[in-house]
This record gives sequence, C-alpha cells and structure tokens, in this order.
Amino acid sequence: MEATQVHPRSISETLQKRPLIVSGPCSAETEAQVIDTATRIAKTGKVDMLRAGIWKPRTRPGSFEGIGTKGLPWLQQAKKLTGLPVAVEVATAKQVEDALHFDMDVVWVGARTTVNPFSVQEVADALRGADLPVLIKNPINPDIELWMGAVERIAKAGIKVIGLIHRGFSSYGNTEYRNAPMWHLAIEMKRRYPELLLLNDPSHISGRRDILADVAQKAINLDFDGLMIESHNDPDNAWSDAKQQVTPERLAELLDHIIWRKEDTNSQEFHAALDKLRQQIDHLDDELMQLLSQRMKIADKIGAYKKSNGITILQTNRWNEILDKAVRKGEKAGLSKEFIVKYFDAVHMESINHQNNVMND
Repeated sequence: MEATQVHPRSISETLQKRPLIVSGPCSAETEAQVIDTATRIAKTGKVDMLRAGIWKPRTRPGSFEGIGTKGLPWLQQAKKLTGLPVAVEVATAKQVEDALHFDMDVVWVGARTTVNPFSVQEVADALRGADLPVLIKNPINPDIELWMGAVERIAKAGIKVIGLIHRGFSSYGNTEYRNAPMWHLAIEMKRRYPELLLLNDPSHISGRRDILADVAQKAINLDFDGLMIESHNDPDNAWSDAKQQVTPERLAELLDHIIWRKEDTNSQEFHAALDKLRQQIDHLDDELMQLLSQRMKIADKIGAYKKSNGITILQTNRWNEILDKAVRKGEKAGLSKEFIVKYFDAVHMESINHQNNVMND
C-alpha cells in the first residue's frame, strides 16, 4: 500500500518540530492493521512519528498483553512505506535489546515502569551506549520525585535526548478521566526541566473519545510541545483501549480544530500590556503574603491559648464552618470550589503547624 510520504525524515529533525504529533494504535495487533493504520495516518500529513504498543503491561492478567517482538518488523515496514520514524514502549532489558535490533527510532518508558526505580534502572542499563531518544511517561501514582528519578537514571546511562510524556495519574474514585491529569505536576516538571521535550497524551488521560479534544487543547494552551494520540484503523474493534482511540481521519479533524498557540510574540504592545498586568499581580501577591503572615501570627496566639488551657489544636466543627463559608463566598467571587478547598487546606495545615510549634515550645 502506498503512502504520501516516502522520504524518511531524520529523528533529529522530527524532534525539533513544534507541535510534535505522535500517533498510532494502542497495540500492534496484525501486520495488516499496523500498515493500514500507518499509511492512513501518513496520508493526513499531520503526524510526525508513528507509535504502537508491542508489549502491553496490563493491570490484570487475561487482557491482551501485546503481540510481542514479532510486531517490530511490522513497524519497520510502516516506516519504510511512510517515511515516518517509529516509537515503542520498553519495560525490560530484553525489550530494549529487541527494539534496538529492529532499529526503532525512539523508545519510551511507560507509567508502570517509571513507578519502579529497579525497572527504570534495568532499562537504563540496557540502553547504555545506545544513541536514540528516550521519552519517559509520568509514573502511575502522583509522585514527581519518581518521574525525576527516571530522568536522572536514563541520563546517567548516557542518553543525550530525553523527553517527557504526561499521561495522567491514577486516583481512586476518579470518574471524569481515566487518569486524572493533575496538570500542576506536569507544569512543575516543565519548570524543573525547561529544556526537555514535553508531550501530552490525551488518550490515556481521557480514556474516551468525547473529551480528547478538550484535553489536547488545554495541553497546547499550557505550552506543551506536542501530543501523543492513539489512532486505529478500526477503533471500535481494537484489542486494547478501544474507547480512547480514533480513526486517522478523525484524528486529522481533531488536530484541525485545535488552536495552536505560541509561547511569545514580538509585539511591543502585547509585552507592555502584559508587563502592566503582571506588576499588578506582583503587588497583590505581596499583599497576600503580608496578610498570610498576619494570619499565622494570630494562629500562634491561638496556639498559646490552647496550650495554656489543655485544648487540642484541631477543632473539626470550627474548620468545617470556615471551609463552608469560604466555598460559598469564593464561588460568588468567581473562584472554583476545587481551588478554594485546596487553598484553605494549605492555609489550615500551615496554621496547624504554627500552633503545633507553639505547643511544643
């Protein structure tokens, strides 16, 4: 089957593109499925790299766990037909060895591997001396230190090009997303590693097609460098994660509707207006710091009174009253309940810490 692109693009060129779009099926199932999906993706002209799961770590046994090494030649053929680089997930030394043997252009470390430093180290040791980019998904649980640790282990193995993939985090009771995005953790990784490529994986965050576009747009609004979106030639009958995959043609439509934003502009008018607004924010932040300081000084006095009267620090009824009142007032002021609860929880814990210091003095 012919594809629109037949001249291979170098991996270094590919990784410099912004936005960088990576797509392909959740799992390689058959050679025909891989080739058909890849050629239809290439035909859209909107994707820069192909991906497919060859080995699929699953939460529970009995699910399809990947076609295995025999699927790697299918990706080689897809690359030959489309000219697009190919990427696979690896979780063991043997998988790294096979991926290198079949000339995969990029490998990524999955969320279930990132969570285990021993597994990351095994992958890092197997990659030592290899010259290919490695992408690292966030760990399944919301622990930024594990994510950083994986970056450090891969870097110490001599890998020069490292990137990050934000695919969301497992959270008990979460209903809106398959994996809660917890954007603040991805933003913090971007702050700590501004030089690293940062992709968003809306497929695994969403878990369903109807909110893919919303998640992808938010990632672009937050200055992510690109997207990894799962695409399948027959998503409803996919062997894994059917609900979150889209056809290549639907993928093209989704990408067409995203508003692609940039980090900066040369407009002097824009910068002048932004600087003025930022100065106002700086002044307000200074005032907030002063108010919080005053609040904690009062908390110290409260702690002293509780200490002298043998009263516990935590007063649950009082705390519930404060929180309920804050949520009502906050919502009237245009602030979300989620923000108010998080903010007051943080203030409350700082107040408890102050009172505890007084108690123990």
